[in-house]
Amino acid sequence: MLERIEHESGICELKLNRPPVNALNPGLVHALREAVEAAPRDDAQALVISGSSGIFSAGLDVPTLLTLDRDRMRAFWSEFFGLCGALARSPIPVAAAITGHSPAGGAVLALFCDYRVMARGTYRIGLNEVQVGLTVPDCIQAGLRRLLGAYRAERLLVQGTMLDADAAFAIGFVDELADVDFVPARAIGWLGDLLKLPRQAMLSTRALARADLAALFADPASLPVDAFLDTWFAPEAQSTLRAVVERLKAKKA
Repeated sequence: MLERIEHESGICELKLNRPPVNALNPGLVHALREAVEAAPRDDAQALVISGSSGIFSAGLDVPTLLTLDRDRMRAFWSEFFGLCGALARSPIPVAAAITGHSPAGGAVLALFCDYRVMARGTYRIGLNEVQVGLTVPDCIQAGLRRLLGAYRAERLLVQGTMLDADAAFAIGFVDELADVDFVPARAIGWLGDLLKLPRQAMLSTRALARADLAALFADPASLPVDAFLDTWFAPEAQSTLRAVVERLKAKKA
């Protein structure tokens, strides 16, 4: 489900390994949060989060999550917010190696990393929650606004736009493009260059620069878990999500 790979200079790669599309179910979200939080304690100097060739993460595992009642969904969404917070508040740099398609939850993971390298080509990334009847929580919207500016973020969020790699790079959603097989290596290379800088100065400057991002998750009790659950269990979202699942089943058949 999650593979840990050690690289030079104390760089640790956390590779999503839940075929076929690295969909985020409760087990994977929990494992990834634990790994991100444990890495600094295990003396990792930096982290890379990567996926499989052609797919970073397809986002939430909707078929599984539709089987959960409100209490279990509350636990899952609290864990997902916790994962976002772990990335936003990480004391060590984190790079996203976006090895392919990255809709919705996959894009959210990349959003809270320090740097994003995406596979060049027809792969797409975006927060397309509106298209499946969901509202992107404000703490996540704030991360996108921070990255792209308020107006551009608004346009993408309201329309649920998915961007191809070139368009994502052009507007700064991702920082770099690379051929799909070299995406993790480029993310590792960026971190390696960062780690050559005077360490304390780099880390303290980084902490100051990312303080606004970390503050979004400073108080877990204030995160809008129940507001998201109200959206998730609303009739519009449930009917839209179930229709999406049925279309996927028909496509596989």
